[in-house]
Amino acid sequence: MHPGAKEPAPLRGGTLMIACFVLAFTNFMVVLDTTIANVSVAHIAGGLGISSSEGTWVITSYAVAEAICVPLTGWLARRFGTVRVFAGGMIGFGIFSFLCGTAPTLEALVAFRIGQGLCGGPLMPLSQTLLLRIAPKEKHAMMMGLWAMTTVTAPILGPILGGTISDSWGWHWIFFINIPIAILCSVSAIIVLRKAETLVERVPIDRMGLLLLVLWIGALQLMLDLGREHDWFGSSMIVTLGIVAAIGFAVFLIWELTEEQPVVDLKVFRHRGFTVSVAALVFAYGTFFASLVVIPQWLQSALGYTATWAGYATAFNGVAAVLMAPVVAKLSARVDPRLLVSFGILWLGATSLIRTLWWTSGADFWTLALPQLIQGAGMPFFFIPLTTLALGAVEVEETASAAGVMNFLRTLSGAVATAIVTTMWYDDAQGVRSVLAGTMNGAAAAIERLQGNGFSADQARLVVSQLVDQEAYAIATGQMFTLAALVFAAAATVIWLAPRPTREVDTSLAH
Repeated sequence: MHPGAKEPAPLRGGTLMIACFVLAFTNFMVVLDTTIANVSVAHIAGGLGISSSEGTWVITSYAVAEAICVPLTGWLARRFGTVRVFAGGMIGFGIFSFLCGTAPTLEALVAFRIGQGLCGGPLMPLSQTLLLRIAPKEKHAMMMGLWAMTTVTAPILGPILGGTISDSWGWHWIFFINIPIAILCSVSAIIVLRKAETLVERVPIDRMGLLLLVLWIGALQLMLDLGREHDWFGSSMIVTLGIVAAIGFAVFLIWELTEEQPVVDLKVFRHRGFTVSVAALVFAYGTFFASLVVIPQWLQSALGYTATWAGYATAFNGVAAVLMAPVVAKLSARVDPRLLVSFGILWLGATSLIRTLWWTSGADFWTLALPQLIQGAGMPFFFIPLTTLALGAVEVEETASAAGVMNFLRTLSGAVATAIVTTMWYDDAQGVRSVLAGTMNGAAAAIERLQGNGFSADQARLVVSQLVDQEAYAIATGQMFTLAALVFAAAATVIWLAPRPTREVDTSLAH
């Protein structure tokens, strides 16, 4: 709660239940939208006549916009009122969801996804803030459990819903389904949460810091997203974007470190424990999130999976995570969080190595799904104790700022890593394909056999070409997970540079 906000009388009975449903459902919807498009990239690419690598811009643009808006949540709530910002964000989210579903071009879809991310960014922290604000103190733990459950289950259902909807109704409907939910939640919030509104204050905002933040992040993401199509630094445009990103970032650092009320409080990085924890979070989470984008594309483009079945295969990731979360929560009170975090990240690395051994072009569904299920068991060991480790390293009065910085960098790392990893994956696949095509034996004989079975010469060559592509992408996927295992191992090692927390931490601020 920000200064100047009056503590409202807690809601009770049916009113509290309705308010909790609205807030939890809103959080569910916003988190869902971070993964629902992952398995729909192929449909979107086909519908708009673009490549799959360009289709990933739909994911990265949303994540970048959300990351930029998260640090502004506190200022927006103080300037316009928590409930007004929440309801306005929901209305905007619904409008941009409609526009996303009707977008005729990639450029329009990316622009509308940015709007969706800007409106959705504040909704996740505000839904949590309002849950604590409207509920009696004795029910705060239950409220946070409800909120956390929506945060954990939404990424599980995202790929399943995205795949099923895209196959059954078309990719447009992964956005259209948000519209009735946005209307219901925004109207209910205005009616039910009015008494929980906070006082409005005229508070200054770090305009220059915000401008620099948008400048360097926007330039960096454009460079990463467009680099592959424009021959990277062989293009003057990519070079210009790289220079703007580098200079913008340097000026941003200087400005924010000297500003009294920075949009991103970088001073928290003076604490070694926080810096080390965030470094581990950025690399481990970025690698993890990028894999969630690449895997469905591989299943659909190379193995012939529908979006629905790609969603089923990837969704197993979250099943074990839900089951293990309570266990990790109990262990966190007794075990050194560095040990838990290191174990969790190494678990992610081990499952990456399993994929390199098990995942081939001929792998069946359960061979593909089982590593996802195994990986999920280690995720809570990584996420939950890492929050304790990071926030336990800063001063008590810096906890909210540190949590905001964590959320900002976590979301940004997912977008940046996705752009880098998908580019590497496509490039590696093309490189492997060239090698396979140059060393392949018996291609002419295979084409002759196919022609003998009734295929035309062009059809026979296409079949052989598809087989080569299939093997190339399988090898590139294995190489990607080998690299991922190395990144996870490094992050698991680095975490031991952080000191063990010496105080209790309110982790409710970290989501």
